[in-house]
Amino acid sequence: MSRLTAQVCDCPVHVANAFQRYHQETGEGEIYQTSLMSALIAGVYEGTTTIKELLEHGDFGLGTFNQLDGELIAFDSEVFQLKSDGSANRARHEQCTPFAVMTWFKPEIELPLVRPVSREQIHQIVNEFAPSQNLFCAVRIDGEFNFVRTRTVPKQERPYRPMVEVVEEQPTFTFENAKGVVVGFRTPEYFTGINVPGYHEHFITDDRLGGGHIQEYQVKSGKIQIGRVSKLFIDTPTTVDFLDANLNPEDIQAAIEKTEQ
Repeated sequence: MSRLTAQVCDCPVHVANAFQRYHQETGEGEIYQTSLMSALIAGVYEGTTTIKELLEHGDFGLGTFNQLDGELIAFDSEVFQLKSDGSANRARHEQCTPFAVMTWFKPEIELPLVRPVSREQIHQIVNEFAPSQNLFCAVRIDGEFNFVRTRTVPKQERPYRPMVEVVEEQPTFTFENAKGVVVGFRTPEYFTGINVPGYHEHFITDDRLGGGHIQEYQVKSGKIQIGRVSKLFIDTPTTVDFLDANLNPEDIQAAIEKTEQ
């Protein structure tokens, strides 16, 4: 175990390593995804998949809502809408999403976080316990945060602009000394355009009144749970917007990096 993990985790080293070895080649679970990230980049902001249907495919996930009306965060079979004013509300089952990722959360590793840890250090911990970058990881953090900086794209109206233009107007928020939950996924780089490569994380406060798409954070204390996922099911839309969209632009990686900042 590296010095980093030893500093933030007081769990027995041999137990954590045993978990890692046991699951080195298994990777259970399946991710359900509706639509593609490249479609969202292209301005396909309306889908037909409902929140009720999402919950039939998992109890944990993230995404957005039709017209980019807020960020979506799901855990413990509850779905919340994180709005562009920084607020949060429970999502209605009839609401629809143009892009979302869900899974049945089955953590293989649980580690206590007993000292301040940055977002970059959290990612290093995940990479250490799930060393192969070729599999998905579902990551959940419950704890107290020194700060969490978020952003949320405001609701859009037709004619829809490309997402790289929309994010230039996104408001940002900072939650200080806040207790809450981080829901995230680590996606392999080779899924660029299909999903968001690297880490994609959303945050909601414990009182369920605020949150957003994460830009940065520092955990003060809490716990992290990690689950490896080896299967992906993609439900591609059949709407006119999706069928007419350019889903393979030359600058897709740069566009995703800009929209995920």
